[in-house]
Amino acid sequence: MAGKKPRKVALLAGGNPQIAKADGDAPVQAYIAAMPGWKRNVGRRLDALIVRTVPGVRKAVKWNSPFYGVAGQGWFLNFHCFTKYVKVAFFCGASLRPLPPGASKHKDVRHFDIREDDQLDEAQMATWIRQAAALPGWVP
Repeated sequence: MAGKKPRKVALLAGGNPQIAKADGDAPVQAYIAAMPGWKRNVGRRLDALIVRTVPGVRKAVKWNSPFYGVAGQGWFLNFHCFTKYVKVAFFCGASLRPLPPGASKHKDVRHFDIREDDQLDEAQMATWIRQAAALPGWVP
């Protein structure tokens, strides 16, 4: 509709964008575009790295977070905005080597937090992404 302003996305606690559940790249890109400030660049870099590392990756937004998976295997990763960091969750992270540093209340899940001034080690992240995508994923 010509001349209509795009609807502003609501930000939840920690600046996490509120995006409706949907499958595909479009809702993930809407989530990333709505990430506040420096977090938007982190989202773009993560998305590009995941796409380069896992050809044909499946994407969706669920529970106000982008999810990445392999068809027929479930979801292997998501990320979520918090006030001071972006949390990357590897659903079978306890099987990754080296082990991602963040523990979870779920024994199989490991986290990696990215803060504003962090230098993201893309080679290490790609190694974790590649390993995670090869494992049976989480199926809600």
